[in-house]
Amino acid sequence: MPSSRDVVFVDGVRTPFGRSGPKGLYAETRADDLIVRVIRELMRRNPQLPPERVDEVAIAATTQIGDQGLTIGRSAAVLAGLPKSVPGYAIDRMCAGAMTAVTTVAGGIAFGAYDVAIAGGVEHMGRHPMGEGVDPNPRFMSEKLVDGSALIMGMTAENLHDRYPEIDKGRADAYAVASQEKVAKAYANGKIQPDLVPMATRKAAEGWGLATEDEPPRPGTTMQGLAALKTPFRAHGHVTAGNSAGLNDGATGSIIAAADTAAELGLTPKMRLVAYAFAGVDPEVMGVGPIPSTERALRLAGLAIGDIGLIEINEAFAVQVLAFLSHFGIADDDPRVNPYGGAIAFGHPLASSGVRLMTQLAREFGENPGVRYGLTTMCVGMGMGGTVVWENLAWEGGK
Repeated sequence: MPSSRDVVFVDGVRTPFGRSGPKGLYAETRADDLIVRVIRELMRRNPQLPPERVDEVAIAATTQIGDQGLTIGRSAAVLAGLPKSVPGYAIDRMCAGAMTAVTTVAGGIAFGAYDVAIAGGVEHMGRHPMGEGVDPNPRFMSEKLVDGSALIMGMTAENLHDRYPEIDKGRADAYAVASQEKVAKAYANGKIQPDLVPMATRKAAEGWGLATEDEPPRPGTTMQGLAALKTPFRAHGHVTAGNSAGLNDGATGSIIAAADTAAELGLTPKMRLVAYAFAGVDPEVMGVGPIPSTERALRLAGLAIGDIGLIEINEAFAVQVLAFLSHFGIADDDPRVNPYGGAIAFGHPLASSGVRLMTQLAREFGENPGVRYGLTTMCVGMGMGGTVVWENLAWEGGK
């Protein structure tokens, strides 16, 4: 058994993301059907991969009950038509679920336990709101292990504004407007559509439909419009629905493989995993999580932030992204950061978002052969951050 092999990202797809709630795209669509559609599309797009060569299916969900339960990695694999010999499992690291699914199977591939795996995530926040069925241990509060605000993500974002007073509401709103504009431009230029899998939808009152693009983006968002929004987490606060990701439904998936197996099968990988890291921070300021996780991942990779030519950071809240950029001395409008826009516009179906970041980075790598390294990073509920450093396999020299 080899002790270490190169691990590559072969392909990634996702459903269009929907708004959660009774009027959303997927209000009457099952969560497991979303991830089944993604797995089937991955296999359709990569016919060189025999289904029996898939060694594992790792699917993340933050709320693992109902149609997101029943060990969803295994149940989705069976529903997608993969051979019964293909195992699967469920995984949870809240927002970084899909990211953790990728890094977990990547570790197995590097060790030699797997050759090829499918990794992704699904979240139907309309059917299963964040925290559904959760019973927090009273010791969290009675022993003051965490601040009470740690369990309400919007309040943790307000706490970040306190920690970084130079990041005011105007700066957060400006970042949010730019994210919406970048997503609109990316759609207009056909950058997003190639990795979306159309998803059948059905509502009892309306019949069948077809989701072909993301529902959350709000093109035409203005500073004036955002300035008028309420700050629900704190009177006269900074965090609004406009400078945060919404509550969303959607699924993502990827094919992760050993580089030698990809070559054997004739698969064309897009990027190589260089290093990854997760880190913990105080839960009440969970948004700073990507800072220590990125510092650690860069250290493991033997790189500095200046070596990174593209950054895909999840936009749970504008302030969280801006804190990361400020720490590393990166301008708010640096073109390396989220070139296609981010979760403030696309949406953030919790456990699925990590692979959306990877899929977008892979496409951006293909368009930028002069960029050698990029990273995907995100904050994680309960005070964590996750970062993966990738190498562009289309790199032609240069930075």
